[in-house]
Amino acid sequence: MSNNRGALQSKSVRESMVFCGVDVSAATLAVAAQQSDVAGWAQREFANSPCGHRQLMGWLLKRGSRVRVTLEATGVYSLDLALRLDEAEGFEAAVLNPKKANDFARSLARSKTDATDAVALAEYSRRMEFVPWRRPSRNVLELRALGRHLSGLTEEHTRLSNRLHAAEASRTAPRCVLEDLKRTLAGVRKRQLRLRRAAREMIAREAQMERRLQQLLAMPGIAETSAVQILAELAGLPEGMTVRQWVAHSGLDPAHATSGTSVRRPSRISRQGNRHLRRALFMPALTASRFDPHLRAFYLQLLARQKTKLQALTAVARKMLHAIYGCFKTNTRYDGAKLFQAIKIA
Repeated sequence: MSNNRGALQSKSVRESMVFCGVDVSAATLAVAAQQSDVAGWAQREFANSPCGHRQLMGWLLKRGSRVRVTLEATGVYSLDLALRLDEAEGFEAAVLNPKKANDFARSLARSKTDATDAVALAEYSRRMEFVPWRRPSRNVLELRALGRHLSGLTEEHTRLSNRLHAAEASRTAPRCVLEDLKRTLAGVRKRQLRLRRAAREMIAREAQMERRLQQLLAMPGIAETSAVQILAELAGLPEGMTVRQWVAHSGLDPAHATSGTSVRRPSRISRQGNRHLRRALFMPALTASRFDPHLRAFYLQLLARQKTKLQALTAVARKMLHAIYGCFKTNTRYDGAKLFQAIKIA
């Protein structure tokens, strides 16, 4: 009789669904899990390492053969775990925007700890519509990492250029400082060139990415570095996304704050999306607002409506993202006349 009871319990464990939440940090994984037919939460902490990932997955499979895992998108810290879960049989992984995960967690509890965040993510797996994470190709993942590193080098180059300009304008900066800044700048330029070449080689491996890179380069304001960075952030997005989802992914969608007649705060962009994509679009938007007649007319029209320069530039960046979406979907080159049919060019 006891053997039969044990067999039934073992079968129940194998067939039950497990809902799991993982709060990811650089060193550890705080985990909360609940079986679909069992009350209460089981909680553990594992190392955020290959060994810790194996231990986590083994611990979850003891509770059921089907596991739904929700975790936040925390860059490289969550990516390796998401890849490992995607490779394993019996696991589904959802990777949430941190803002979305935080808003859901606040609706459940006021306290915020790694343990409560893990429980909130597990509750999300159980209660909300579960959209499995789609694994990008290795080439796309490598291009994204390279594009973000190139973006960091570009920021470093700008800082060094500003420091050199200030030093050259100063009467107290010694010659050795000026020479060192010039050597460092030259080294950064060489690294940028080497990385751009590597990026072009990665892009050339896939015909679609090469075609899209050429479409980006044909747009006003987008030079090679910006084109690589934009493509690196867009290449991994699912093909079925709409242009509104692209805008929301970038965090360039407007966030309104109104309530009745008493609360009417100025609208702002949500900033709940991909900050790397927003940064990659900023300089092209600034350049295009000066030199492309259609985007400049749009920019000046916004200024005439009492928008600030930053608000107008943000709107230009959003319009450029719309244009990129249209070019990619229709496989055509940029045409400002189609994008701004109602705006008169001065």
